[in-house]
Amino acid sequence: MARYISLIRFTQKGAEHIKDSTKRARAFDDAVEKAGIKVVGQYWTIGSYDGVLIIEAKSERDALHWLTELVSHGNVRTETLQAFESGEFEKIVG
Repeated sequence: MARYISLIRFTQKGAEHIKDSTKRARAFDDAVEKAGIKVVGQYWTIGSYDGVLIIEAKSERDALHWLTELVSHGNVRTETLQAFESGEFEKIVG
């Protein structure tokens, strides 16, 4: 499964409803796991980004579908990176 790291920033709407953030995160976890996507971790952060989401999906299409679903609610914006473990990266550059 491919790994994706999404850097998250709250929108104005998300900031206004920040107390519901963990509830929204759990709902997202439940929805994507039913679709066969594994949530490796969700973290709230301090700094340039408000959070980090790490998921594993069978296809890029599946991952991007659910990340699009996440942002469609208007609470967050994401910047997503595909991540590789060392063995995967060695195969790519080898």
